[in-house]
Amino acid sequence: MSMVPTKPGLRHSVSDWESNNQQLSATAEHERHVSNDIRQEGRTLRNETTSKTIWDESDNSRRLSDRIWDVARWKEALESCAQEVDREMETLTAAKEQAEQALAATAVPLEVSEECLTLREGRLGYELVGDPVEAQLQKEVELIKRVQQVLQHHIDKAFEQLCVLQEARHQLTIDLQNKMEALDIDMACLSLTVKSPHISLKTNPTRIPTGSTNPQEWVQFSQYNVACAQEAMQASQQMREDMSLTRAQLQNELDTQRSATEFALRTRTHREEQARYELEWQLKNTEDEIADMQSDIRGLDQDLRVKTASLKLAHTRLENRTMRPGVDLCRDEVQHGLVDEVNQLEATIKALNQKLSEAQHSLQKMQLHHARMSQDLSRKQEALSLEQRSMNTRLRLSSPARTDEVPAALVPLANSSGRSNLQLLAQ
Repeated sequence: MSMVPTKPGLRHSVSDWESNNQQLSATAEHERHVSNDIRQEGRTLRNETTSKTIWDESDNSRRLSDRIWDVARWKEALESCAQEVDREMETLTAAKEQAEQALAATAVPLEVSEECLTLREGRLGYELVGDPVEAQLQKEVELIKRVQQVLQHHIDKAFEQLCVLQEARHQLTIDLQNKMEALDIDMACLSLTVKSPHISLKTNPTRIPTGSTNPQEWVQFSQYNVACAQEAMQASQQMREDMSLTRAQLQNELDTQRSATEFALRTRTHREEQARYELEWQLKNTEDEIADMQSDIRGLDQDLRVKTASLKLAHTRLENRTMRPGVDLCRDEVQHGLVDEVNQLEATIKALNQKLSEAQHSLQKMQLHHARMSQDLSRKQEALSLEQRSMNTRLRLSSPARTDEVPAALVPLANSSGRSNLQLLAQ
């Protein structure tokens, strides 16, 4: 009987076959168990990461909202402070312009006072005296020059303070612009979602940019800008108060000095008028006395001629009687009477000549004094004329200011934006 041929190869036993089947089943169960565990862990991880992502997005959105609120609050504070700085700059500029107007207003009083001093230098003789008017005018000139120096000092200080305010305003503007840009960026970030079309992966987004600051430095920067602006405004307010008080005090001093000068001028004019009236009265009396003296001199001269004629008569009689002949050449009573008459007439003529000489001398002195008084009266009248011109000149101080005069051009200080009033754009 022939054998059935068999396929050559390894033959497994039944036990191997069963063991293999059991191993496959066990491995399948193990892999399914591992897979189930992985699926459960994956589901848990998905749930946890989804919650974490949602929480992180929500938390960062809240942080963005808080940050936007902080930035908006500082933006409002900076806007308010900037507006206060603008108002203070306008107020200080107005105060500075008032000081400049007050300084310009001292030009006319100074010119008037110096013109009065120059006019009074035209007095002559004893009228050129160092009187209270001159002292008051000199005090007025010195006071006006001092007032000009004080006002100019305040104007310079106000200009410097305006520069400080302008710098503070500039820093506020820069900070405010940065806040507005940061606010725009944060609000844009807050509006982004996972469905936004413009989101993408970035290269190294967690890097720290150059120039980054921490929250404390960020707050301190704005606090410093606001503090500097407030300090500048306080200094400006104090300066305005000082300028206002100083202007009032200086104006009071000017008014007081002006009243004192005008009172001294009126008093001096009154005294000069009295002196002129007195001198005119003396001149009139002197002229009357000169006329009387001239009349008396003519009388004395007439009497001298009469007495000389009488003396000639007596001399002739005596001379003729010396020609009597013989015993008739007698020193009789006629002779004695003629001799007495001659002696009396010679004494009278001598007395009259002496009195005539005294009268002529007195007349000459009175005429010379009359000429001096006339010259002094002329000088007094000229001095009174100068005083009147001075008083008329000082009327310019009380006349209303001309409205057709163009005021001096003032250069306003612009703020950091180049405009006088920066309009801030609210977000």
